[in-house]
Amino acid sequence: MCGVATVRFTESIQRHVQCPTREVAGDTLRDVLERYFADNARARGYVLDDQGALRKHMAIFIDGRQVRDRHALSDPVDQDAVVDLIQSLSGGTERGLETKI
Repeated sequence: MCGVATVRFTESIQRHVQCPTREVAGDTLRDVLERYFADNARARGYVLDDQGALRKHMAIFIDGRQVRDRHALSDPVDQDAVVDLIQSLSGGTERGLETKI
C-alpha cells in the first residue's frame, strides 16, 4: 500500500528555488521525489544530479533519520512520514568552535 508523505524544504533552499510543502504518495524516497518533481523540474535539478542521485550539497531526512541510499533513493517511506530536504553544511573546524578565555 502506498503511503502519503509530507515533503518539506528548508527556507535556505526556497531562496534558490520555489518548493512548497506538499503531500506526496510513494513507497520509497525515489517514488516520493519523482512525484514531487513531476511538475517542478527546477527543484529536481537543484536536489538531484543528472543521474538522479542526491547532490552532494543536499541531505534528506525521513522522520528525522538521514537517508542511507543517496544514489538509488531506495529508503522506504512509511505512511504519514515527513521528508525533510536541507542543504548540507560544510566547512569550519572544531577549532573554530573553541572559546578563548
